Amino acid sequence: MKPESAVFEMSAALSSQLPLSTLPEIVFSGRSNVGKSSLINRLLNRKSLARVSATPGKTATINFYRLDTMRLVDLPGYGYAKVANDEKQRWAKLIEGYFESNRDLRLVVQLIDIRHTPSADDFRMLDYMTECEIPFIIILTKADKLKKTARKNRVTEIQKELADFDGVKLITFSSETGEGVEGLREILDSVTQND
Repeated sequence: MKPESAVFEMSAALSSQLPLSTLPEIVFSGRSNVGKSSLINRLLNRKSLARVSATPGKTATINFYRLDTMRLVDLPGYGYAKVANDEKQRWAKLIEGYFESNRDLRLVVQLIDIRHTPSADDFRMLDYMTECEIPFIIILTKADKLKKTARKNRVTEIQKELADFDGVKLITFSSETGEGVEGLREILDSVTQND
């Protein structure tokens, strides 16, 4: 992975607008405001390639970022209550359209805020990926927001909360400090190597 090669490629608001799958794809998924855009920016050593907003539910499209050996795919955040039902349905259709199209999907990076118990929507997403046999890892975002002991306790609690997904890799991550960046880059490189 060469972070410096990253460019914003396009946004898709409808599944009919999805680009052809010409590179291995890494998908970033999680609830609204979990830190997907911040993680992508940190991963790519950029300040604002992925637009970051303090307003949950702001990303309403699937955003594609092209690199030398892969494409990063930023899904709209789910679970934001103040979004209209028809908009939620459009998002669901768009996301399902992405997963059901024939793509070179190598890995889903599922983001969960370390400070909170995974939501019902998080569990639905994890169940969906498990049922569809989509490989995924879990990134525990905002790790810098907890002190060392609280953080250690939360990791233990989350392992119990996610006991049904035994064997799934958990990585603590902070877009502020860069913790977890190198480990995530290594994983992305390993899953996108030429077959």
